[in-house]
Amino acid sequence: MPVSIPCAFCTLPSSRVIDSSQHGLVIRDGYPISPGHSLVIPRRHTGSFFDLSAEERTDLLTLLDRAKAVADAEFSPDGYNIGVNDGAAAGQTVPHLHIHLIPRYNDDCPDPRGGVRWIVPNKADYWSKR
Repeated sequence: MPVSIPCAFCTLPSSRVIDSSQHGLVIRDGYPISPGHSLVIPRRHTGSFFDLSAEERTDLLTLLDRAKAVADAEFSPDGYNIGVNDGAAAGQTVPHLHIHLIPRYNDDCPDPRGGVRWIVPNKADYWSKR
């Protein structure tokens, strides 16, 4: 019989939580892309954003707004990427839904145009006709 590994987000220590609500919590990403990179996570174990109830979705988006306000105050980023990897084909590695709030800073990469489009590199640059 295979050994079951506990869900990393269902077993988070309370010391990692920087904000919470009825349906979710916010933590700083353990492997941050940039300063202030945070995750908004539902309390209920579900893998997909599309499996959330309307109430859960609303609550998580409210937490996302609050996490942005904290990042604005603490890190003063110049922009944000907001992302969800929904399913293994989309790159989801933890099978518990989480919304990435990734602060972006001027000059943090040579050319940020295309943003999340770079997940498929040969389709990202649609503006230069390479």
